[in-house]
Amino acid sequence: MWKETLIVEGPYYFEGVLDRLLLDPLQAVDLSQRTIKVPLFLSTGPHVITVQACGSTEDPSFLLSGNQEESRLEAIQRIEEIFGWRSSLKGINEHFRQTALKPLFDAHHGTALVLDFDYFGNLTKSIIHQQLNLKFAYVLTTRFVQSFGFQKDGAWFYPRPETVAALTVEQLRELQFSGRKAEYIIGLANEIVEGRLELEPLKDASDEEVIAALTKVRGIGKWTAESFLLFALGRSNIFPKADIGIQNALKQIMQLEQKPTMEEMAGFMQAYEPYSSYAALYLWRSIEKRSEKIK
Repeated sequence: MWKETLIVEGPYYFEGVLDRLLLDPLQAVDLSQRTIKVPLFLSTGPHVITVQACGSTEDPSFLLSGNQEESRLEAIQRIEEIFGWRSSLKGINEHFRQTALKPLFDAHHGTALVLDFDYFGNLTKSIIHQQLNLKFAYVLTTRFVQSFGFQKDGAWFYPRPETVAALTVEQLRELQFSGRKAEYIIGLANEIVEGRLELEPLKDASDEEVIAALTKVRGIGKWTAESFLLFALGRSNIFPKADIGIQNALKQIMQLEQKPTMEEMAGFMQAYEPYSSYAALYLWRSIEKRSEKIK
C-alpha cells in the first residue's frame, strides 16, 4: 500500500468535480469523504487509485493511495493528467471573467475539465449515449459495463476491446441496445483489436488528425470525435457547436429568443479561445441536474 500527498495550485473545486461525476452511476464517489476510486489500466494491469481531497477550493491538496508500489509513479502521473492538476485554472478563470460567461465561472469557480479514465471507455460511452436521453444512456452504459467489464476494489472497469470484439450483436440486443448501436460498439472494438485504429498515439496527433482518424470508424461522427478530444485527451480549445446542450445553455445565458445559429456559435467561440473547452464544460454544467446543493 502506498500513499502520496499532492499540493495543487488553486482554485480547484473538487466537490464540483465529484458532483458532476455523480451523474454517472458507475462512479465510486463518496461525497461525505470527498473521495473517488479511479479505475486505471496501467502497464502492470488494472489498478484502483483512491483520490481524497484534503484542502479547500483555494488551497487544494489531495491524498492518493494505491496497492502496488511498483505502479506508484505511473499512477500518480495518470491521476494528475485525468484531474487536470498540471495546469492552473487561474488564468482561465480570469479570461472568462471578461466575457458574457462570467456568471457561470463565478457560480462554478474552480471546476476543472476532468478526463474519462480510459480511451476505449470514452468512445464506447459516447457511442452508447448517441441520440439517447441522458437517464437511459447511463442505464444502458451501466448494463454494458456490469455485464462485460469487471469490478475491482469497489470500482468498475470498462470491458477491454478484446472482450467487446468477441461479443455478438444479440448479446448487446439483450441489454436493449439497438442493432445498429451494437454493431458500432463491436465494430470499434474490432478496429482496435485488428490494428487499424490505435488510440494511444492520438495523444500526440493534432485535433484535425484525431477527428480524421476516428471518423473513419463506422458509428463515430464529429460529435463523438470532439468528445474524445475533450474528455479523453483534454484538449483545451474544443467547442462542439452542434451540441444541443451547449446551444440551450447559450440561449439561456445570452437571453436569446431561440437557439443560436452555427454562425452565432462561431462568433461566441471567438471570445472563448484559446479555452473553448472550458466554455463548453461550464455551459453544460449550468444546465445539468445537481446531485445535491453542496456549495
